[in-house]
Amino acid sequence: AQGYAQEMSAAQQKGLLNRDPAMVNRVKAISQRIIAQVGVFRPDAQTWPWEVNVISKDEPNAYCMAGGKIAVYTGLITKLNATDDELAAVIAHEIAHALREHGREKVSQAQLQGLGLAVLGAATKNEKRVDQAGQISTLFLTLPNSREMETEADAMGLELMARAGYQPQAAVSLWQKMARLGGTPPEFLSTHPDPQNRIGVIQSLLPKVM
Repeated sequence: AQGYAQEMSAAQQKGLLNRDPAMVNRVKAISQRIIAQVGVFRPDAQTWPWEVNVISKDEPNAYCMAGGKIAVYTGLITKLNATDDELAAVIAHEIAHALREHGREKVSQAQLQGLGLAVLGAATKNEKRVDQAGQISTLFLTLPNSREMETEADAMGLELMARAGYQPQAAVSLWQKMARLGGTPPEFLSTHPDPQNRIGVIQSLLPKVM
């Protein structure tokens, strides 16, 4: 909550917070329909102090912090010309991260990784070796786990948006649009699955969520 408040305060000071009332109302309406379904996965999330805001940034991005703190960047809407169903796919995916407490998992992983590197540094007194260990740990531990979280959030997000009355097929068109933006790094160096692999998994889940 503190981190989210700081982000919103910084955006407000720069004049970037909730500048377009129509866009804000659109994002909030979509979010509320999805939030109404969270009890299927976490009954306690129905009482979270949910917040939804729109930040004027060109980056096609959105997030949902722990406890239901949602932010959508305008670039997600303008650069992708996103439909309501495509926006629902993103918002439901981000809400799924919060429901599964993936942020908590990542913090725990980072703490364990940091402890391990500190022990290695004390034992070897070799900074270069510690740096190399950090790179190896990131490549083979942190990133694969992050991709697993992304896949889990995709599956839960599809069900959330379907239960909210949105067309889950829109998740496919969304990632097709994201892929066309370009600049995607190789999958083994990315915290997100390769768009084509991701689309394949989503398509395999569509019969169930439909």
